[in-house]
Amino acid sequence: MAFRLPELDVYSTLTSNRMLRHEGLMSRKPRCAACLVAFLLCPTVRPAPLSIEGKNIRVDFNSSLHSRVVARFGGAPIVLGEFGPSESIMIDGTEHGNFQLSARRHQTVRDALGSGTQILLTGGSGPLEKTVVVTVYEGFPRSAFFKVRYTNKSAADLKVTGWTNNRYSISASGAGEPAFWSYQSGSYAERPDWILPLKVNVSQANYLGMNASDYGGGTPVVDVWRRDAGIAVGHIEMSPKLVSLPVSMPDNTHATLALSFQTTQVLKPGATLETFHTFVAVHQGDCFRTLRDYSSSMQRLGVKFRPAPESAFGPIWCAWGYGKAFTPKQVEGALPVVKKLGFTWVGVDDGWQASDGDWQLVRSKFPNGDADMKSLVDRIHDDSFRAQLWWAPLAAKPDSDLVKSHPEQLLLNADGSKQRISYWNDWYLCPADSAVIAYHRNLVVKMFADWGYDGLKLDGQHMNAVPPCYNPAHRHERPEDSVEALPRFFQMIYDTARSIKPGALVEFCPCGTAFNFYTLPSLNMTVASDPHNSWQVRTKGKVLKALHGDVIAYFGDHVELSDQRQDFASTIGIGGVAGTNFTWPPGSAQRNRLDLTLEKEGVWQKWIALYNEKMLSRGEYLGHFYDIGFDRPEAHVIRKGPKMYYAFFALEWKGRIELRGLGRGTYRVTDYENGKDLGTVRGPLASLEAQFQKHLLLEVQAQ
Repeated sequence: MAFRLPELDVYSTLTSNRMLRHEGLMSRKPRCAACLVAFLLCPTVRPAPLSIEGKNIRVDFNSSLHSRVVARFGGAPIVLGEFGPSESIMIDGTEHGNFQLSARRHQTVRDALGSGTQILLTGGSGPLEKTVVVTVYEGFPRSAFFKVRYTNKSAADLKVTGWTNNRYSISASGAGEPAFWSYQSGSYAERPDWILPLKVNVSQANYLGMNASDYGGGTPVVDVWRRDAGIAVGHIEMSPKLVSLPVSMPDNTHATLALSFQTTQVLKPGATLETFHTFVAVHQGDCFRTLRDYSSSMQRLGVKFRPAPESAFGPIWCAWGYGKAFTPKQVEGALPVVKKLGFTWVGVDDGWQASDGDWQLVRSKFPNGDADMKSLVDRIHDDSFRAQLWWAPLAAKPDSDLVKSHPEQLLLNADGSKQRISYWNDWYLCPADSAVIAYHRNLVVKMFADWGYDGLKLDGQHMNAVPPCYNPAHRHERPEDSVEALPRFFQMIYDTARSIKPGALVEFCPCGTAFNFYTLPSLNMTVASDPHNSWQVRTKGKVLKALHGDVIAYFGDHVELSDQRQDFASTIGIGGVAGTNFTWPPGSAQRNRLDLTLEKEGVWQKWIALYNEKMLSRGEYLGHFYDIGFDRPEAHVIRKGPKMYYAFFALEWKGRIELRGLGRGTYRVTDYENGKDLGTVRGPLASLEAQFQKHLLLEVQAQ
């Protein structure tokens, strides 16, 4: 990486007469392009550059401290968009984005992100001085990291109402629809796709605070890409921040993205405001590389993902098919067929508790209390299963004993109202309150040490984020203490469970929300979390495998939530853990659509046997070989030992498919779902003719 002058096509912006005179380097413009090039290459008079570049990224600035991003992936540089006021500040509602360059400095650095180079640019605008510090690192060749400071140089207070970093435009490239695909990380009650094409005049704020009473949070990254390249922005702070990451497509020629933060603070004379530590990244293909790079940078800064136990990759049967009215007898009665089909986990779901928040056993199902629950777990263990318990921490019914006895544990809004969890009509408890933390820790001890459970299914969209808490009883230093305490709360649950059973499974299911990255170190199983369809099973899996890698299990959720209620291929093909919530015997539950009929039993037996045979959930998901937006058919690839496994998806396909990622040589191709030999191909540019409906699963092995 190095500092350099941009290519000749931008010299008119970067080396205007005004700029060169400002540097005191020349008094008039050279009379030909050749003279200009010779002048700029002369070591005695070459001006300090206004760009910084890594191996694959360059950021260009002009004299107003506007910038643009250039991707560098071999060949000619790819200019992604026009210059614009990428970093700005709002003073009393007015945006300040033009700052006249006054100084620049370059230096090498070494810090927690590694070795790199840095440019510091300073400029002024009225009462404000702005310093932009941009760093590129050897270990992150596709990213540039920003810190921006604003200093009040006047004698009067300035009211800051917000700031924006890394606001960029990306131009459309070529014809065709869609022009752009995107990864958008906001969480909304509508539970939208995380990966989706952009449409003209459609925007999404991707606010990572609360977007509904119990929907909020997410991973602080957004990404927009076209066929040849893409751009992403985000932040690398070590705790959740209430930022927005707006993505829009104003017209058919370009899209925009940025990171913004609203605040209300007074900047005193001489005082400095520093923004969050943000970044811009470039990539080819879809968002997988960006999310993997983001996760790698966070791990370099201290985030740790501990590998899931081997047991976490076993297929799961959950009793949720019976609904909240389930009985222990129904669970026990289903165990023989659950075992016959090859499942290794049995989940006891919602309905065991007397009330959300109290978490005592309901007497109608467990008349002898703890002894009956332990007896149920023992029965599950006797059939060689592991037992998992559903739980919704931080939720409490308004009429629960907990709320009646300890209302001071509730999270309160600024107006003193209680925050509602809509699905259960519950109220939030504050994750930063010490009493709430102690109460939940004791419950984890009971579930694992007294009842004997091997795992937890933590459930509810409310777990992904909480609003700021204004409860005076908690004595928060800032209302945002609750927001930033949420990951530590779940870390407590995870650590407590594993201190009792080192191989404990902690599944985290934030129903439909885009996962809050800061909770990922506090679990060893993510989940598709109530997907609308198989597309969400696959896209959520790709995103989560990018963020936490292959050491944490990804559960494709109950197959009954997929297309046609039996699309095991979407889970197995991307390396997810298979699961179901069928009911047995037929007619034993109110929801007979979940009955395991004789016909369905044959389908379930086939797919679970295939899952247990291949165990692709223990392979390496290679998400960078196919662009899930632009490549057709949709494709995913997993490497496991000496074999490569490909999963292709389309409503209907007839034509050639590419087998990317192979080395040189000859490979045998097998349709492993149907046991069909498809012949051989030669790598590395391997392809074959294929015809299928819905999916095609291939095993490829070197000859």
